[in-house]
Amino acid sequence: MARMNRSLHHRGPDMGDEWVDAEGQVALGHRRLAIVDLSLDGLQPMASASGRYMLSYNGEIYNFRKLKAQLAPHQDFRGGSDTEVLLAAIEHWGLTSAVRRCAGMFAFALWDRQRRELHLVRDRLGKKPLYFGMHEGKFLFASELKAIIAASHGGMAVDRDALISYLRHQYVPAPQSILSGISKLPQGTCLRVTADEIGTPVPYWSLDAVASTSAGKSAPQSESALLDVLEAEVRGAVRRRMIADVPIGAFLSGGIDSSLVSAIMQQEAPQPISTFTMSFDEPEFDEAPQASAVAQAIGTQHHAIRLGAEDFLDTVPALPEIYDEPFADPSAIPVYHLARFAREHVSVCLSGDGGDELFAGYGRYRIAHRLGTIPRPLRSVLAASIDSVPPALWGHILRLAAIGAGADLRGDLTGDRMRKLAVLLRSVSFDELYRKMTSVHERPEELVISGREIVERAGRAPSDKWRRMMLCDGQRYLPDDILVKLDRATMAVALEARAPLLDHRLVEAAWSMPIEILQRDGRGKWPLRALLARHIPQELIDRPKRGFSVPIATWLRGPLRGWAENLLATDLLLADGLLNPVPIRRTWAEHLSGARDWSFQLWTILTFQNWLAHWRSSLKAETQPSLAA
Repeated sequence: MARMNRSLHHRGPDMGDEWVDAEGQVALGHRRLAIVDLSLDGLQPMASASGRYMLSYNGEIYNFRKLKAQLAPHQDFRGGSDTEVLLAAIEHWGLTSAVRRCAGMFAFALWDRQRRELHLVRDRLGKKPLYFGMHEGKFLFASELKAIIAASHGGMAVDRDALISYLRHQYVPAPQSILSGISKLPQGTCLRVTADEIGTPVPYWSLDAVASTSAGKSAPQSESALLDVLEAEVRGAVRRRMIADVPIGAFLSGGIDSSLVSAIMQQEAPQPISTFTMSFDEPEFDEAPQASAVAQAIGTQHHAIRLGAEDFLDTVPALPEIYDEPFADPSAIPVYHLARFAREHVSVCLSGDGGDELFAGYGRYRIAHRLGTIPRPLRSVLAASIDSVPPALWGHILRLAAIGAGADLRGDLTGDRMRKLAVLLRSVSFDELYRKMTSVHERPEELVISGREIVERAGRAPSDKWRRMMLCDGQRYLPDDILVKLDRATMAVALEARAPLLDHRLVEAAWSMPIEILQRDGRGKWPLRALLARHIPQELIDRPKRGFSVPIATWLRGPLRGWAENLLATDLLLADGLLNPVPIRRTWAEHLSGARDWSFQLWTILTFQNWLAHWRSSLKAETQPSLAA
């Protein structure tokens, strides 16, 4: 337990403690990042007033003051922490009822001393992580895999099926983890564990249910009235997340979501808040000027940090320690640097995460929808026509066409994108089309020796294509990529991140809006755009979104080439016995020659190899399977 607790010091550097059941069957550990009630009254693991329950809890209950007022007639509170309120709520209402009353982000372990039961619980959207599993006769659980590895004495092994899922998505989707026998607790579920049984996670809230009961069913009202309701929801979510006994600020990119959160946060604050953004060397991708303009318009104290290629490259070796599992989202590195910079000024930062998933903001939604309207026979003809032209020639054709039309040449005009389009056009169903659109490797099972891909749970898919894509992202991409990135990057530097747009009541309100409200004039997030126009000048909203494009393709042929070559060496791949070197070496050679751009595919493989190199000594040696297996 002590080793596990020490491994999570970064998540709670203020203090830590451990508790062991009198009979020696259960041990709980906790690392504290003091945000609300900085006194020793908030120390965990914490016992309930009756002594029946022991709790180790990570997160924040934003409506804890309201719950405390409701519980005050039934209990005398000794402190001001939300932990004590959560325990009182569980004692008074029962676990499931109490959790349903809580609005916040959390993952916790609750030991019932009376019934000898352990309960693991995770918040509705999956903002806070929770891993669990059996190893050598012990049931282990923790916020991060490194704590479980610390308790395993080198006996863990890579899950080959999870590795396939990772290579497809660039992250490991729940409930899988990269380690065999260890799972992620799905979002919005409770798990009951006894000496005799590990139960099945039981939902207390699900996006499936929201999608099936609420999607597009809001009562008709004027646009002004709709925006009034939405603003009240957003303002309430922001206000609740400003409760803290430490300095708070906001991440501000200058985009719709972070600008709206920052604007409302500033209106709710008695003095200028601190906002933080990144500045990049590449001016065509740099959002810092836009963020600065927004900050000036809403009156914040703005801070910007410059991130250059050298900062990105220097951080690569630290990724396995920061993110625990293989995680190949390139923006993970800039987010980590921004979090480290913000931590020099504040202890809590609000973010705009969730707006794209809830309000249909991703451009890929519109592209997939348009492709899905093309009759399948015509799609097959178009795919064959695209494949008849070599990728390099496509690149020349597209660039010449863009120059002739005076179009922007950044990013998308490559022959490899056309090949990807051909793959999408060959999809036999819309669900397959969207799955391929969000895949890094089209056939990842060919890269992993003796593994098989586990097909993702479909859920109760809505008939509307827009809703199906949003549900897919809300159940997988949001919790397993976006929120993993936010949690690990911020917790690595002991900064708490809060996402107001992911308040579950706001989520339900967004899902109740018709697609025609979310999508308007060829752009998503109309309600957020219209709401933001109430707070900043329209010209700041209409600027094109310019995300930071990490030039991985160039770096792999330049400053990262030696590092990559070492990790992709045939002898190393064969010795590990996990990845098939033949297709990997072929892909690497094609990329180096410039014939193809395989940067994202290679980055996903390299990130895993980087992770494996870091943790290899802590893992069980693999039995080498045959490549023919």
